[in-house]
Amino acid sequence: MQEKSPMLRLWELGEQYHGGLIRAVLSASVGVLCGILPYFAAAQIIIGLIRHEQDASYYLFWCCLALGGYILRAVLYALALSMSHKATFAILKNIRERILAKLPKLPLGTVMDTPSGQMKQIIVDQVESMERPLAHLLPEMTSNILAPVCILIYLFVLDWRMALLSLVSIPVGMAFMMAVMANYGKQYEGSVKVTQEMNSTIVEYIGGIEVIKAFNQGKNSYAKFSQRVLANASYFYHWMKSCQLPVSISRTLAPTTLITILPVGWIMYLGGSLDIETFITVIILSLGIAGPLLAAMDFVDSLAKVGTIVGEVDSILSSEEQQHSLTPVSFSSEDIRLDHVSFGYHADQEILHDISLSIPAGTMTAFVGPSGSGKSTIAKLIAGFWDVKKGRITLGGHDLKDIPLRQLYEQTAFVSQDNYLFNESVRENIRMGKPGADDAEVEAAATAAGCDSFIRKLENGYDTVVGGGGAHLSGGERQRIAIARAMLKDAPIVILDEATAYIDPENEAVVQKAVAKLVKGKTVIVIAHRLSTITDADQIFVVADGRISASGTHEELLKQSEMYHEMWQAHIGAKDGDAA
Repeated sequence: MQEKSPMLRLWELGEQYHGGLIRAVLSASVGVLCGILPYFAAAQIIIGLIRHEQDASYYLFWCCLALGGYILRAVLYALALSMSHKATFAILKNIRERILAKLPKLPLGTVMDTPSGQMKQIIVDQVESMERPLAHLLPEMTSNILAPVCILIYLFVLDWRMALLSLVSIPVGMAFMMAVMANYGKQYEGSVKVTQEMNSTIVEYIGGIEVIKAFNQGKNSYAKFSQRVLANASYFYHWMKSCQLPVSISRTLAPTTLITILPVGWIMYLGGSLDIETFITVIILSLGIAGPLLAAMDFVDSLAKVGTIVGEVDSILSSEEQQHSLTPVSFSSEDIRLDHVSFGYHADQEILHDISLSIPAGTMTAFVGPSGSGKSTIAKLIAGFWDVKKGRITLGGHDLKDIPLRQLYEQTAFVSQDNYLFNESVRENIRMGKPGADDAEVEAAATAAGCDSFIRKLENGYDTVVGGGGAHLSGGERQRIAIARAMLKDAPIVILDEATAYIDPENEAVVQKAVAKLVKGKTVIVIAHRLSTITDADQIFVVADGRISASGTHEELLKQSEMYHEMWQAHIGAKDGDAA
């Protein structure tokens, strides 16, 4: 399939607003035609003076016509910009909404592979930067091309020789401009890349400032930041430097239409092949050719900029979505099954190898293993964060791909060690588990999760804003709020991915009690780093190098699995060390 041009793609994205853009172009075009009238009026006034016209009404008519042309051009231009800005804001709003609607449909890995600084730059900065060029592009570029064309047509009607003479300097000037623009698109893409790298470094620097300070890495981190900033500045400097001379020559040569018109036209006049009225009209009108064309050429910059941004936007909008049915299914049970599942975040890097297992409804299943073994990946596949391409995962006998994403997400409550809290109140963060819940339900969930007491001690209680990512709370407090959120959701399947990792010892009993309430009567999947928390699990799977190396109960694995036995001994030793 042939790839669509960025501008055509942008036109498609703004399909609902074509009418407004077309009206803006028409208004600007009529305004441009009105803007030609003062040139024509000036020519007629000069001709009147040469003819020794004595009638004041003659000059008054052409003065009024020129004034009317200026006024109409200003009014129609303002109207065109108003309509184009209105349509542009609507288009940008539509683009942002489509991106944000697209993100939840993407596999989690696709989003995770894109640095947050880059994603922010695309959705916020780059889309916003399209506003001015897009609002001005269609009406102004169209009208700036239309004006010279109309003048040239009229000049050809008057005298084709003078019309050609008026064009001599323009192609020469434009040639220098085109030399600059030949690689403009590629150069602008490069500028976007270095800017994205700089932004990602800035976001990383700010986000990791606590670690930077704690480990005295300010010098090293700042050096990395400085290098990216310097690279960004250097790129733009050398790019602009390479453009300065040809652009200057172009702007100097292109408007010099009189270099040919005046001497050649004068010779033709003296020779009797050109009358004075035509000569004067050509001189005046030719002055209105180069300026608009140069203004139109300026929009090549905007075209390249908008084209690159649209390409970035479209790379998100065209990303492969998770392919799920749109028809809801009915569940007779919540049995979970993995059949010969292999998976990798990237096509050439397989993490899970031929995983087959069964998780009966209403049971507790634990996954243990070394860090990076793939146990969290299994849990996230069950939750539907990615689609598997090799093998099959079923819930209640239904392939996950046959379950609409929205329905699938309703079936699971996922609590990880890094649950994100939004920069909202504690109440609203908990309410995300059930958006329609009233305050009483929110507070009941918080009480059940063992976090009601500390929440009420906060500055504004449940209305305390937690900061970006929950920065105003401790890790344990964030975790308990996440558990409260999951309890409020009340999903039949609960996935706990090292959910108690940040809980301090004095609150561990409270949290474990909360977790016990959360999982009661549900299908529970636990990714555990504290083996003591899963000794009562109905089944435990030992994961090593992306494969199931052993499975059974705690007691069975102590006898059958050397790896599990070693992990248990290490855990017991760690507990004894803590106790000492």
